[in-house]
Amino acid sequence: MTAVAGHPAKAAAPFATEATATVPQAVARVVRERATTLFGLMGNGNAHLISELTSMGFPFVTVRHEAGAVAAADAFFRASGKLGTATVTYGAGFTNTLTALSEAAIARIPLILIVGDAPTSGPRFFDVDQVGMAAAAGVETVRLDAQDPAAQVREAYDRAAAESRPIVVAIPYDLVEAPVQAFTQPAEAPHLETLVSATPAATELEPLVAALRGAEKPLIIAGRGVVDSAGAPEALRRLADRLGAFIATSVMARHVAGPEGDLGIAGGFARIERVEIMRQADVVLVVGAGMNPFQMRYGTLVSEDALVLQVDSRAGQRGERTDRFLVADAGAALAALAAAFGATPQENGRPDGGWRGRQSLPAAPRVEGMRSDGSVQDGLAPDGRLNPRTMALALEDILPSERTFVQDGGHFIGWIPLMCSVPDARSHLFVGTAFQSIGLGFPSAVGAAVARPDRTTVLVTGDGGGLMALPDFESFVRQARSGVVVVFNDAAYGAELHQYAARGLDKAAMFIEEVDFAALGRAFGADGIKVRSLQDLNALRDWVSRGAEGVFVLDLPISQAVVAEYMAESMAGAQPAPRPLPVG
Repeated sequence: MTAVAGHPAKAAAPFATEATATVPQAVARVVRERATTLFGLMGNGNAHLISELTSMGFPFVTVRHEAGAVAAADAFFRASGKLGTATVTYGAGFTNTLTALSEAAIARIPLILIVGDAPTSGPRFFDVDQVGMAAAAGVETVRLDAQDPAAQVREAYDRAAAESRPIVVAIPYDLVEAPVQAFTQPAEAPHLETLVSATPAATELEPLVAALRGAEKPLIIAGRGVVDSAGAPEALRRLADRLGAFIATSVMARHVAGPEGDLGIAGGFARIERVEIMRQADVVLVVGAGMNPFQMRYGTLVSEDALVLQVDSRAGQRGERTDRFLVADAGAALAALAAAFGATPQENGRPDGGWRGRQSLPAAPRVEGMRSDGSVQDGLAPDGRLNPRTMALALEDILPSERTFVQDGGHFIGWIPLMCSVPDARSHLFVGTAFQSIGLGFPSAVGAAVARPDRTTVLVTGDGGGLMALPDFESFVRQARSGVVVVFNDAAYGAELHQYAARGLDKAAMFIEEVDFAALGRAFGADGIKVRSLQDLNALRDWVSRGAEGVFVLDLPISQAVVAEYMAESMAGAQPAPRPLPVG
């Protein structure tokens, strides 16, 4: 069991009886039913709830900034597929969560945030309109009363899971010691992984089936909707195998396709030689992907002549290029589509195995700094600082293969997807990208480390976002069984530097006094090194060989002159790239 705030877990104590339970005790009962871990920070508004849980030995992971509580719960879901739970106090505790809460809302992350709130008798002089603030971020608030609060919280959990969104549960301050008026017995909780939608009607499927049956070069683009839907990854592979189709994915769905026919990431983080293959497709089926401009490579990902089919559970998600649109759950739609075809490409009129059987895939491209034999030189850019592409490529072989990447937002965001592989579709978390935020990396790494303690959690951040999230640097060092912090440190806000200095804006505010993150990590109890050449990466290699226990900080002082591919492309097309870029 996870230690509570750094102390050993206590043996479980019995709950108060239903006749004597207070509102926080009733809420705590539901948390025990529906959650495995609580992320949070204690204050006046949630002290009673946290005490009720920690006194019983329930795992509580404390963070050092309230935004970190929500970010950790968000990342816990992304890494595990299990709904996360967080708690903070009222007032400033709640307002500190708004950036992370907005990210969760836009990214459609199911989580419950339990907060304190103003008394039912009316606001105090320091209270703010928390319900209104949450609503402005697109988040509903369930304000509890003493009449069966457990049922209210259970319903919030059910709706957060079914509708894939965060919900705030607020405990008014005058109810923290109030007795519960009623207490219903819990029903069996639904699990996210078993929520299955109805199969689309045959008439709804027929236009998609007909288009795929006539395709010569079918391409399926899968997004996070496939990752989150029960049975969808398996149905995706069945359909692709039967059609002889290639599969590409959003960056949030990396590796969901498995090895067969996988073209990798579609969008700004794609390898250009794979993009050229995607552009040959005559029918493109997009399932559970947002089709935002970056994901569609500003309209250039697929041919203008291609027929675009789209499946999404949200009716308002229809893309600009979509010719046929089906509102359906990804798993249900893919299973029905796969059932409409024979078991092999040959049975479906493709004797040569389909497009996949005819088209060979090119080898991975070489990057700057590589010799013809595949070895790498000193890893330096012309200005004497590290080449980030070469560093990312080197990390592919040094880091443990069983790993979870957690990426904060920033200019550096494209190098790891291009150079480093992941073991499965929940192993690469992009945080802050939905809301265009930086600074959520460290607490998100906490949530990922708790969700998958069997793996090495690799946080990839920039110096700007890393400095913004410093309070939870300590949380990650304290919590991670095995963790690596990779800081692409260009001593600047790199996204702004590359986009706006090139347009003549003054650079003064774009620079950051260079920080030694390895030294900061050592102050928190981590190991680490500030790298000056490729040879220095041997320190990380040695740490891995010793068992990869604890946290290792790798500070990479990278060149300001090397521009990421996705940003160079957006600038060439006169498209201002957002700071972290959308990747959903």
